[in-house]
Amino acid sequence: TNKLSIPICDRGLTLGDGLFETILIYKGLPKLLTSHLSRMRSGAAILKMAAPPSENWLQPLIEEGISRASLQNNNGILRLNWSRGNNLSRGINLSNTTTSQSQHRFWLEINSGEPSFQCLSSIISRNERRNPYSKLNHCKTFGYSQSIQARIEANLAGFDEALLLSYSGEICCGATANLLVHRHNQWLTPHSQSGCLQGIMRQQGINSGVVKEARINKMPEEGDKWLLINSLGCQPIHTVNQQSLKLFSNPKSFWLSLIEYNCNH
Repeated sequence: TNKLSIPICDRGLTLGDGLFETILIYKGLPKLLTSHLSRMRSGAAILKMAAPPSENWLQPLIEEGISRASLQNNNGILRLNWSRGNNLSRGINLSNTTTSQSQHRFWLEINSGEPSFQCLSSIISRNERRNPYSKLNHCKTFGYSQSIQARIEANLAGFDEALLLSYSGEICCGATANLLVHRHNQWLTPHSQSGCLQGIMRQQGINSGVVKEARINKMPEEGDKWLLINSLGCQPIHTVNQQSLKLFSNPKSFWLSLIEYNCNH
């Protein structure tokens, strides 16, 4: 059989010029697919890319992928990729062909995997900060170098994860997840102008009325419970720098309640 490949001149490979979505397959079904595709379409418009494939076009392809991976009744991870296509000349400039949908490139990846609910330790990165004014905060792009460097920084210091500040000094997000803070019987999350990527699970919390946006100082308050949440898990934070936090005891049921929330209810 022929093997699929990505040309070495693809702008997603050489320039990080593309978008992706990571979607949970839970008991054989892709969760919140419509929301993920909506964010991908919005990101493509911001980046002046052509619109990615529609949900109707993708649905049978995803179903076939789930079947081939034998995940019909199991959990897994689906990644959708959308690049601007080949770069046929040197540099970053766009040509007429790189703005045409026919020249864009789509591929998907499916792997088995389980959501994570393990507790973790974190530091606040000293080296990496988010730019609250960048349009890229609204796009889940291929470019994850900042997150990788923050994670390396945390691991070298003996911690599991890094939290990032905004240029304004307020807490913003984790390297690959949104931050939620339980404070005074209310779930809070850094506001959208902080520079955080507006994650799908974060938005589920806001839509459900459970989570409220707020400016959050980098120093935890007494009684705080912090956790990191994304489409692949919900992980309580037991330490920020050297400060111990109260532990949120039931991340899985909280996360599942947000996964299953339907805004039409």
